[in-house]
Amino acid sequence: MKPVYVINGFLESGKTEFICFTLDQPYFQVRGTTLLILCEEGENEYDEALLKRSHTVVELVESEAEFNPANLMELDKKHKPERIIIEFNGMWNYKNAKLPWHWKIEQQITTIDASTFPMYYTNMRSLLAEMIRKSEMIIFNRCDNVREELGGYRRNIKAVNPSADVIFEDANGEINEIFEEDLPYDLSQETIELDNEGYGIWYLDAMDHLERYVGKKLQFVGMVLKPENFPDDYFVPGRMAMTCCAEDMAFLGYACQFAGAKALRQKEWVKVTAVVAKEYWEDYKGEGPILHAVSVEKTKAPREEVISFS
Repeated sequence: MKPVYVINGFLESGKTEFICFTLDQPYFQVRGTTLLILCEEGENEYDEALLKRSHTVVELVESEAEFNPANLMELDKKHKPERIIIEFNGMWNYKNAKLPWHWKIEQQITTIDASTFPMYYTNMRSLLAEMIRKSEMIIFNRCDNVREELGGYRRNIKAVNPSADVIFEDANGEINEIFEEDLPYDLSQETIELDNEGYGIWYLDAMDHLERYVGKKLQFVGMVLKPENFPDDYFVPGRMAMTCCAEDMAFLGYACQFAGAKALRQKEWVKVTAVVAKEYWEDYKGEGPILHAVSVEKTKAPREEVISFS
C-alpha cells in the first residue's frame, strides 16, 4: 500500500506553505520519489530547488472529473512514487473523492485562514465539514487579529470532528492557547481545588486569562517563599517546576496577602485557601494576580514536590 497525505483547505488557506515546510524537513527528504498532486493553482508556487532536494515531482489535476482512480493510476505508473501528497481543491466535495485501491490515506490535514473562517463556515459549511470530518489535524493560520474568537472556532471544529487536533498559529508561530473547556478543573465550583497538574495550568492560564479567576476561591498545597523585600503580611506560596530538564527549574507562585505571613517559615509546606484578585504589584510592573488568603494551614509535602511541564 502506498501512503497518501491529503492536505485540504480553501484557496489561499496556507496549504502550499504547509506542504513546502513538510517537504523541507529532513525526515521527508528520503530516497524514492514523492508525487505531489495539485488540484488547484494558488498564488504561491513550489520552489524548483526544494522539489529537487526532496525528490518531488508535480502533477496538476485541473478538474474534479479528472480526479478519479483511473487517471491517478496513470500518474502512479508514470512516476512510480514511494509516497503521494495531494493538495486538494477546497471547492471540490471531498466526499466524492476516490483513490486507487492500493493508495492508503496515511494522514489528512486541513488548513484554514482564521481571518476568513467565519465567511466559509457560514456560506460553505457543507464543503468545510467534509474536509475536516476525517482530518486528524486542523491548522488555523493568520490568527493575529482574531485571538478572541479562537475558542469559538475550536468549538465549531470539535462539533464536526471531536477527535481532531486543532492548532492555531500567528505570525510568530503556534499559539499555546488554553481554552476554558480544556481546564482540568471546574471554574463553577465554590472552591477550585488544584492538584499538581491543575496548579501548573492555573499558574500559566492566570497570566493570559486572569479575568477567569478574579473573585474565585482556590485551594492548593504550596511551598512558602518569603522574599526579603516583601511586606510582613505577604508571602508567595508556590511550586518548583521543571519545564524540560532538571537544570531548568523555576519557582511558580503569585504574591499572597495573609495576616499571619510573618510567622511562616521559608520553604515550609502549607495548604492555602485564597481568593484571587487583580491588583497592582511593583514586581509585576503593573496589575496582576494577587491572592488574599482565607486560611493558611501547615501541611506535609506532597508526594511529588516538583511539577513538570515536559
